[in-house]
Parts: sequence; C-alpha cells; structure tokens
Amino acid sequence: MHLFIFCHGAFSQSCRLASSSWSRLNTVTGQIVAIKVLDLESKGEEIEDIQREIFLLQRCDSEYITRYHKSYLEGTKLCVVMDFAKGGSIRDVLQSGVLEEKYIVVIVREVVNALSYLHKTGIIHRDIKAANILLTEEGKVKLCDFGVAGQFSMNSLKRHSFVGTPFWMAPEVLRRTQYDYKADVWSLGITIYEIATGGPPQVGRGDPMKALLMSGIEDIKLQGNFSVAMKEFISLCLKENPHQRASVEDLAKHKWLKTAVKGTAILQDLVRRHDEWQRMQSDKIRYAFL
Repeated sequence: MHLFIFCHGAFSQSCRLASSSWSRLNTVTGQIVAIKVLDLESKGEEIEDIQREIFLLQRCDSEYITRYHKSYLEGTKLCVVMDFAKGGSIRDVLQSGVLEEKYIVVIVREVVNALSYLHKTGIIHRDIKAANILLTEEGKVKLCDFGVAGQFSMNSLKRHSFVGTPFWMAPEVLRRTQYDYKADVWSLGITIYEIATGGPPQVGRGDPMKALLMSGIEDIKLQGNFSVAMKEFISLCLKENPHQRASVEDLAKHKWLKTAVKGTAILQDLVRRHDEWQRMQSDKIRYAFL
C-alpha cells in the first residue's frame, strides 16, 4: 500500500496529529489514515510497548476500537497505520470547554461498549482517559492507544505491573497489588470526572500516589449540576475496593446510559465546536503578528 504525504519536511498544523503522528492519504482507496511515526533508535525502551500495541490492535475487530491497518519500516522509523479520527481526542475537545451531560453520556456509553469488547477478548486497556478517546468527523467514538494494554489470561488471573497514567490509575494498581478488568472501570470513572470538570480530581495536593496509597480514602464525588443518575454511575466506578466496584457488564445496564440519545451523530456538535475554537485560536495568533 503506497501512501501519499500531504506535507513535506517539518511537522505542520495541516498534517500533524500529535508529536509522533501524521495524516496521510491512501492513494489506492482514497482513505485518510493516521500514521504513528516512531524512531526506533531514540525509543529503544518503548519498543516492547509498540510491539504490544500492534499485537493487540491486530486482534481487535470492533467499531469502538481504532482500526489497525498495517505497519512498515522507513529506515529506523516504524510507521503504524491506523484509522484517522478528524475530531481529535476528547482531551482536545475539552480545550474549548467542558461538555454538557447530554454529550458525556453518549461518549461514556460508547466507551463502555469498547471496554465490554476488550474485556470479553481478554484485554485490559490500563490507560483509559480523555486523551485516548477519539472522535471521528461523523461523531463516532473510538478507543485508542494500546501501548500499555495487557493480555489477561488464565495463566495470569491477576496482574501486578505498574502501568498507566497515575491520576487515572485504580488504587490497587497504585498500590502494586493484584488487579483485573475493574482497574479499567476505575479509570473510566476518573475519565468521566475529567470530561465533566476539565481534569481529573486534584486529590492529595496534586500527588495521586500519596492520596490513593493512604488507606480508607473517601469516594471521589462529582459536584455540580449533573443528574443523580450520572453521579451514581461515577460512584459505582470509583469504589476503592474493586470487589465492590461495578463491572463493565453492570455499567452497560445502568439507567444513566439509557438516557443517551441513539447513535452518535449528536457528537458532531463537539467536532464543529472544536474546529471553530481552533480557527479562533489561529486568528488570534495571526492577528498578534500583524
């Protein structure tokens, strides 16, 4: 498969997706794809994560998961070709402001569907957060970034490895004790809090490890003008004891998700809002140099 690059030389606004990603056009199909470009010489310690991500993405076949196309080498650079999500991540969308509950519930329903698929496939994502939830131009939600995801098998019924992003990590992960699929449920709860307020809970004076390693912490509460059902849903995700925490199957049946509109077309509002915000930011920068 030959790929045509939209821009040449240094990264630019028109083709740069992230610090190591490009947008390119498949000249055979006409499809725009995202290409994660990784320098194997400078990222030696991350090669195992890269291999794990490719392996797990190859196994995934779900509308809720970023689709892997192929990978290839260009010199010392590994190029991983995946679906392109024009809307960016939910973290990107939050730059233009926090989201209303009517949007949050649709996003969460889709992420729950993604987690349900992963867990049934035997995969723990281990890094659920707004930055790893993508929006397509049509408003579809895709879960991405499987660099720290783990295979869950009968040979390792409980995992111990310390991976993820600290503010989103479940207490049992931070404590380096055994954990399972419910670690993703905790991270989902923190992610909902993040989407609703603009960031994760600032507990422990900015030190999540200090706060969550303490015994008997109180459940994190979402404040603000949100429905009782939404707050209850988050509470079920953020039980410190994983045995008391809801499973993804439990969450899928929760009454809050039943309030979401059908489909994801409503999320196109967020894509348009973010596009407008980006244009305004570009105008501000341009006018500043006039």
